This record gives sequence, C-alpha cells and structure tokens, in this order.
Amino acid sequence: MIKFGIQQPSHTFPQKPPRGERPTEGHAIFQNVQRVAQEAERVGFDSFWIMDHFIQIPIVGSPDEPILEPWITLAALAATTSKIRLGTMVTGTPYRNPALLAKMAATVDVVSNGRLFMGIGAGWYEREFNAYGWTFPPLGERMKRLEEAIQVITAMWTRNAPSFQGRYYTIKDAICEPRPVQQPRPPILIGGGGEQVTLRLVARYAEASNIFGGPSDVRKKYAILGRHCQAVGRDPSTVLKTRLGQMLIARNETELTRKLARYFPGGLGDDPGWSVIAGTPDQCIERCQALLDAGVEYPIFSFPDAETLEPLHLFAKEVVPALEG
Repeated sequence: MIKFGIQQPSHTFPQKPPRGERPTEGHAIFQNVQRVAQEAERVGFDSFWIMDHFIQIPIVGSPDEPILEPWITLAALAATTSKIRLGTMVTGTPYRNPALLAKMAATVDVVSNGRLFMGIGAGWYEREFNAYGWTFPPLGERMKRLEEAIQVITAMWTRNAPSFQGRYYTIKDAICEPRPVQQPRPPILIGGGGEQVTLRLVARYAEASNIFGGPSDVRKKYAILGRHCQAVGRDPSTVLKTRLGQMLIARNETELTRKLARYFPGGLGDDPGWSVIAGTPDQCIERCQALLDAGVEYPIFSFPDAETLEPLHLFAKEVVPALEG
C-alpha cells in the first residue's frame, strides 16, 4: 500500500492575506496548523511535516509572516493526534546543538508514543542565520556538521551515556532518558539531492531520502543513491524514497483556473507540472503515477489551500484509491 505525507509550510491560514499585505496576528495560529494535521490524520495521510524555519521562506510568504517554532509545535501536535507520524521537513542542524536536538526529538517520540520521523539537513537560509546571530558556515562545513550531528543523535538514542569527539561537536557521557519509544531508534530522513555528499550520507546513516524534481530528476538521483548504497554494502531498497512537492487539486477546470489565479497569480514558473502538480483529480493521478513509476515510494505534498481542508478530502477520495488500485 502506498503511503502519503502532507507538509504544512504556512501557519497563518485562514488569516493569510493577499501577497504584499501584512499578515494578521492571532492566537489561533496553532489551532490552524492543528486543524490541518488532525484532518490529515482522519482522512488517512501517513505523516504530517512542518518546516524548521524561524522566518518564513520566500517561496511561501513574506518574511514577517508568523511562523511557529517547529519542535514545540510538533510536541503540541503529538499530544493532540493519535496515529499520524510527525516530522520536520527538515531540521537544520546548525540551529541547535545536536545533543539538545537528540533530547528534544526523543521527547517528541515519547509524547507521540513512537510517531516521530526525524527529518534532518544541513540548513540553507542565510538570512535566517544572520537574523538570529548564527554563523553561516560554507556548504562543505555545514555538510560535515550534518554528519557529526547524525552520529551524536544516533549515539544518544541507542547507547548508554555515550561520548563523542568530533571536529565540531563533543559530548561526554551524555544521558538521554527517556530514550525514544521507537527501537532501535526513530527513522532518520535526510533532505536534499546533493550527489556527492548528501546522498552518500543517506546511504550511510538514514532510513529515508527526500528529494525534489520530476521523473527524470528522480531516476537520476535514485541511481546515484543506489551506487552510494552499494559502496557501503547496503541494499538500496532499504532506503525509503520520498519526494516533496506542491499540489493544487481542483474538482474541474473552472475551479482549477480560479485556484491558479488565487494561489499562483504569476504562473507556475519554469517547471510547470513538477514543482507544482496542478490539475483535476485525473490529471493529478497521471502526474503522481509518473513519479511512482520513476521510483518515488512515499510522496509528500503541501497544498496551498490546505486550510480549507477540501484538497485533503479530494486527494484522499479521488487520487489515493486510483494510485493504490
């Protein structure tokens, strides 16, 4: 059976204003995210993801758009859902000491009774680093920090009072109790399609790989991942292959035209059909099937109009059964 995830990158619906207008503040911001997560659980999505950002990213909204801290939000969602898996897509390792991150993530796994999906990456949004006073290392250093962070987190989840001495991070007899509910540990997903380093790290350390792009990109990245797996003596089929993208689904062409004008007034950009899958259910089924045929095993979508809950219902009712059949 194919499983699907949903990502919610914006936290301000339904208060999200037209582009260029200042967002409305309000205490209901968490309730909006919670409502989407609970409905996603009810209609059968396997996982719910939120970004690890402190300032909204340009492709989603304006920098002053309210956005919740993700790990506190995940803990709150863990206490108000019961089945859906929860994760960050993805946590930037430079933002937090990895020992602290291991403790935070273990706590979310305990609160959720074993539903954490640990999404992790090197971090990329330089404006965020500068705004919050963090050093923004070169990409090569960020990748090395990512590898060390995964080693620290894994050690703290699986060993009694582990010690680790790396170039960037050190722990000494670090106790992480309670440990995660999931044994031997929660699954780790590494985000990114870097062919020389990121996919190599996936092969060595992760249970899942998340990439972007259309079928040709997917095939290429998975072939490279397969070679990295073979180099470390791992069966490539043991890596869950996920793919994140947007979907704008509508009941008919008239509704699709209206939604495109509302959510993508500037058009779909240079890659229509893959960066954003936009269409009627039959059109979305066709696009999704092409991704599955290319090797995607676990599609994850964000819906620009998720706050209405309608696209969740339409996707679950019309698209999922067709792909499963």
